[in-house]
Amino acid sequence: MSVAAITETVQYLTFKLAEEVFALDVAKVREILEFSSITRVPQTPEFMRGVINLRGGVVPVIDLRLNFGMTATEQTVDTCIIVVEVNLKGEVIVLGVLADSVQEVVEMEPANIEPAPHIGTKLNTEFIKGMGKINNDFVMILDIDKVFSSHELLAVQGSVPE
Repeated sequence: MSVAAITETVQYLTFKLAEEVFALDVAKVREILEFSSITRVPQTPEFMRGVINLRGGVVPVIDLRLNFGMTATEQTVDTCIIVVEVNLKGEVIVLGVLADSVQEVVEMEPANIEPAPHIGTKLNTEFIKGMGKINNDFVMILDIDKVFSSHELLAVQGSVPE
């Protein structure tokens, strides 16, 4: 989805990874959990930290920092798990995404959202819906459905016991 597809005011959940602020459409967010124990699953991709028990269901937990080439998320008092719904070929997958901290829910008008930067052809910025402006600062608005490749999501999905 490009910025041109954003035609109405949308609410976004903002969160931090390192010093960068990111945003997700609140419609994709199921809930926010305190950091709890994560059970490591052997032979999974490095960015998959493990699984959690969410009301009897197994939910894979992804470290977005690792997926974005940053250092692993360190557990602090502010570390949390954002439970999101991701579409993969018409199927909804529930994932937990580690965040250093959750900031706030903000409304952004389409006029306050710029297109994602084009950084040559080698870098994939398809997962960035746009750059939102909040109080003269930029926030990267993520398209959570495109953050992970279908190959990565299938690897994660295949590593979760039925």
